Amino acid sequence: MNILHISDLHFGPRHWDGDNQLLLEKLNEYAADIVINTGDSTTDGLEDEYAEAGRFLGALKCKNVISCIGNHDKRNMRSHELFRKYIYNSETICLPETAITTKKHLFLNRKITKVNENFTDVNFIRSILIKEQTILVISIDSNELYSDDGYVEREILTAVSMEIEKTKYDKMLLMTHYSILGTDECPLKNSACLIDFVQKHNIKYVFCGHTHELELMRTNDLYHGHSFYHFMCGTLSSGNHDNDDNMFLYFENFGSDNMHLYLIRMFPEPDKIHFKEEKVF
Repeated sequence: MNILHISDLHFGPRHWDGDNQLLLEKLNEYAADIVINTGDSTTDGLEDEYAEAGRFLGALKCKNVISCIGNHDKRNMRSHELFRKYIYNSETICLPETAITTKKHLFLNRKITKVNENFTDVNFIRSILIKEQTILVISIDSNELYSDDGYVEREILTAVSMEIEKTKYDKMLLMTHYSILGTDECPLKNSACLIDFVQKHNIKYVFCGHTHELELMRTNDLYHGHSFYHFMCGTLSSGNHDNDDNMFLYFENFGSDNMHLYLIRMFPEPDKIHFKEEKVF
């Protein structure tokens, strides 16, 4: 199984300065069974940004392109609707409106907003059959509406856990926008909850984005004996910050003893993009 990991496309005012077609051609050179997009497909959560990002993601040749929502995508009270319309339409795991929750704006007041979909989180699980193995992809919405800090709702994690327990799978991975190891100035405020979730289900692979920086880590819990890999991808957007890691990741033979990780950096030049590939391991 091969995985392509992309993140932080930021379609809108701060999107890639190069040629989208050249970038797509490069991405499509990699024989990916799954493409994981870890959020911030838009800049301000506007519908035209969602539509443009959706067209770009739809041009990837991989049949399993899975995206999670990011904090920039949640700058619009209709973001959860637009995400499902343009980026990734999956049945979401919701809570009843009577549930006691602490996440801000998790439920919108329909009488005030006139928005039909009043539950703002986009959490889902998806089973994918690849080479006779069932891969369970779990997507946790770690964003709050209108906020640059991350937050996960405990009740949501409980609901997702119940769905996982009903599902048969061979391998499991988690995708979420924020790092669960809290290395950002705008962090996931209650990351311990998500770390507990990872340990509870013995999840070995976590994919995230958000910081526009590369961070590849392996953790070891010396007490519980649990270990997991934490892959933080850079960004496909070159027009945001000077210190961005403009790049994507490619995992060959993912999850096997013969797994290899390739880092592909991107350098935009007039009328072309220079790519530099590095084999990490």
